[in-house]
Amino acid sequence: MKVNKEEALNYHSEGKPGKIEVVPTKMVSTQHDLALAYSPGVAEPCKEIHADKDNVYKYTAKGNLVGVITNGTAVLGLGNIGPDASKPVMEGKGVLFKKFAGIDVFDIEIDCNDPEEFIRIVKSLEPTFGGINLEDIKAPESFKIENALKEQMSIPLMHDDQHGTAIISSAALLNALELTNKKIGSIKMVVNGAGAAAIACAKLYVALGVKMDNIVMFDKDGIIRPERNDLDIYRAQFVTTRKINTLAEALEGADVFIGLSAGNVLDPELVKLMANDPIIFALANPDPEIPYDVAMATRKDLIMATGRSDHPNQVNNVLGFPYIFRGALDVRATEINEEMKLAAVHALAKLAKEPVPELVLKAYGDNTINFGRFYLIPKPLDPRLITTISPAVAKAAMDSGVARIPITNWEAYEQELQERIGIDQKLMTRITNQAKKDPKTVVFAEADHFKILKAAQIVKEQRIANPILLGNRERIQAIIDENNMELEGVRIIDPYEENEKREEYAHLLYDKRKRKGLTFFDAQRLMRDRNYFGSMMLNTGEADALISGLTREYSKTIVPALQVVGVEEGINKVAGMYIILNKKEPYFFADTTVNVNPNSDELVDIIGLTARAVRFFDTEPRIAMLSYSNFGSVKGVVPDKTAEAVQKAKLKYPDLLIDGEMQANTAINRNLLREHYPFSELAEKGANTLIFPTLSAGNIAYKLLQEIGGAEAIGPVLMGMRKPVHILQLGSSIREIVNMIAIAVVDAQNNNNQAI
Repeated sequence: MKVNKEEALNYHSEGKPGKIEVVPTKMVSTQHDLALAYSPGVAEPCKEIHADKDNVYKYTAKGNLVGVITNGTAVLGLGNIGPDASKPVMEGKGVLFKKFAGIDVFDIEIDCNDPEEFIRIVKSLEPTFGGINLEDIKAPESFKIENALKEQMSIPLMHDDQHGTAIISSAALLNALELTNKKIGSIKMVVNGAGAAAIACAKLYVALGVKMDNIVMFDKDGIIRPERNDLDIYRAQFVTTRKINTLAEALEGADVFIGLSAGNVLDPELVKLMANDPIIFALANPDPEIPYDVAMATRKDLIMATGRSDHPNQVNNVLGFPYIFRGALDVRATEINEEMKLAAVHALAKLAKEPVPELVLKAYGDNTINFGRFYLIPKPLDPRLITTISPAVAKAAMDSGVARIPITNWEAYEQELQERIGIDQKLMTRITNQAKKDPKTVVFAEADHFKILKAAQIVKEQRIANPILLGNRERIQAIIDENNMELEGVRIIDPYEENEKREEYAHLLYDKRKRKGLTFFDAQRLMRDRNYFGSMMLNTGEADALISGLTREYSKTIVPALQVVGVEEGINKVAGMYIILNKKEPYFFADTTVNVNPNSDELVDIIGLTARAVRFFDTEPRIAMLSYSNFGSVKGVVPDKTAEAVQKAKLKYPDLLIDGEMQANTAINRNLLREHYPFSELAEKGANTLIFPTLSAGNIAYKLLQEIGGAEAIGPVLMGMRKPVHILQLGSSIREIVNMIAIAVVDAQNNNNQAI
């Protein structure tokens, strides 16, 4: 994926600099709260911990806190850039821990190149952390540091650069060998590279059954042979006495090539020397040892993996480290041992053989994903990873005697794992990835605005969409030039220049609206308006989706779309929905933008549209009809119409889980529902889809959550249009615009099947 330098720098600098922050987990709003949080109340847990050290896990965040620690001596793709320059990478690692496993992180960059001193510093941090993730430390010092710290510390510790790659590639290797009917004890393997990752990979392959004598390893100075006097103890483990001196000789008849070296060092002619059904893991980043397309064209019987996301079988460490640490922390393991690593390997390999969920297929826009040569290991967005790997690691820790607290109820543990991460964190990633599989043409009706042009640049570069820019050509080009935007080749259309097209569109609009008071003169005039012009481009198939609304009121933007594009057949009313993302799960709010005061029948239509839209986002709707009353506790116009709407909706949509009318807090608070309203169909899980009785209620609710509650609001998603039209919130951010473009593209992909 191409990343623009300015965009990357802005991402890290805008708003709060960096990517992480510390958020209190307890209320600190009153003087009493402060007295409990700090002096004098804090003394009580201190005394409890002093009496029994294990109480630190009960009264502090240590049990869910990992230290990501580096000295910046071997940052991937950048080398020895030092501790300060490595901090963005360590913050990023912290984000991945949180996103995929719900683990909190403090990143610590240490200005120290002396291994002994580094060991002393990290060892002294043991009271702070539940686990240590060492990162980007150069070899061979990394081996010495990790080995010493494992001996001296009694918390889980792992140098992910070594073991993460080893674990993921081992899972891929096991499955590749199964597909080729080769026995791991008899394969011949060539490892090109002898750094931290290569040594760790080779050692884990040996633990899985590869014979040490069948491994030939190369470093930058050539083959690892016993007569070399420059070998450290780690490379010396892999010396070969076979009469081999070159890579070509090593690859003659080899079954497996593991590349952890540099790009473009493996010639296609060398690939031809390998045995039948050769396995090549070219893991150098960003350029593999041999380009994927070149390798696959060289051997039709080849199985290949790389470190890149744009090719099958990506060996990505994010498949491992979040879930390994999760399992280790949850049983309070004293270390991450070989048994735990091997458990992760086998869990990953097994998961790849299971049927792939529809949610994953949609995320990657590929219905053909199944176990085979092009799918050796699971995809990073597979939600089953945490409930597969973490329990396997936790159980291995228990079985190997390094767990300090056992897990006895595995079903409850799986539920806890799911609740830790929530599914909301991956919703937009799935949508964006699906959009990239088949980018559609999106017309932007307000292209003379910097935010729109910046969003257009992003979706073009990321191949999410193919933009068409509507507006004054000179003004648009001036903004592009002034801000050095990369929009070369993007089509710019100025409706004022398109005399013939405007005339053609005017006739089409006149035919649509002539019996609704529109004259041909009116149609000609309206076609100078970019919202009408853009809507007609969508209507005639010259674009696949329309984005507008950044600078105009919602009502003024939706009218042209309704008049030109119209509503879907069988739909009486369109409606608007916002997706509210928080730490737990996504919530869906409707109607938030269109219907001012819907009656009970109109609410039923809104319920149907919203349920379909929620399913579009791979979520099963649990619908609450909101009011200021709980199941008839208060009488009035609003409770009466909402209660009536629920009864009608249950008859019209018998497959829906819906209840009400109820207050908002009742709808989402499962404990409240279970205690006071156990009869409710929502009592088990609570609601995730909220239908508001009026536009004002829905609009006020999402805006308050967005501004005060700190939730991210995605939308508004316009539901029920004949073709994909999505109207931005006035003043949307670039990020919000890009999200809406991705949704519009996926909407267009599904338009002939199931639109939003």
